[in-house]
Amino acid sequence: MKSENRIEPETAIHTQVAAAREGRDPRVIARLFSGWAVFGERQFLRGYVLLLPDPVVPTLNALGAQERTVFLLDMARLGDALLKVTGALRINYAIFGNVEPALHAHVIPRYLDEPEKLRLAQPWAYDWEAAPAFERTTHQDLAENLRRELTRMGVTKPMRFDPGANAGGVS
Repeated sequence: MKSENRIEPETAIHTQVAAAREGRDPRVIARLFSGWAVFGERQFLRGYVLLLPDPVVPTLNALGAQERTVFLLDMARLGDALLKVTGALRINYAIFGNVEPALHAHVIPRYLDEPEKLRLAQPWAYDWEAAPAFERTTHQDLAENLRRELTRMGVTKPMRFDPGANAGGVS
C-alpha cells in the first residue's frame, strides 16, 4: 500500500469498517479483496451499496497501483453482481470523499421504472431523507443473492462473523 496514514479525526468510514470487521454492521453484504460491500443507510434505490476499503485510506490516490486496481475491480464486480441480481438497467459509480474524507465508492443501480424526472438525473437528485432506511430483514434476500453472486464470481473473502451478528439489536 502506498500510504496507510490514518485520517484524523476518524470518519464515518473508519467507524463502518471497524463495525464490519467486528460483525456489528448489519448492512454488510460481503468481504471483498479490497474491503467491504455494504448497503447504504438509505435505500433511495433498491440495492444502493458502497464499497469501503479495508484498511481505510484518505483517497484513491493514496493506494499503490496494485491496491488501486483491486479496489476499482471490486467496485466494478460489485456493479456486475447488482446488474445480475437486481435486473437494473445500468450502474452508476461515484467516488467523492468531500463530506466523509476517506475513500469509499457509491455503487448505484438504476432502473427503467424510476420516475422519468429522476431516471435521467444524477442519484443525488433523490430525496435521501425520505428514502426508506436500510433494514436487514427487508433486504436479507437481496443480501444473500448478492453474496452468492459475488462468491460465484470469486471475489469474496471469508468473514469472521455473519453481518450484524454482534450488532446488539441494531437494524
